[in-house]
Amino acid sequence: MLVLILSVVVLLVIGGCVCVFWAAARGDAPRWARGVAKATLLGSELARSASRNSRSQRSGGDD
Repeated sequence: MLVLILSVVVLLVIGGCVCVFWAAARGDAPRWARGVAKATLLGSELARSASRNSRSQRSGGDD
């Protein structure tokens, strides 16, 4: 069951990356692909900021 869930997550991430490439590099993506690309980029920014926050808390906040 866990393998199935992780497989779905990986497929969603790959699909999001394809939409980002399609929307940014080619520029002729449909509206739904641009929306998926925006959601993917937002998710990556949220993950990056969460990673920064957890790192700064572990190091004592001397960042």
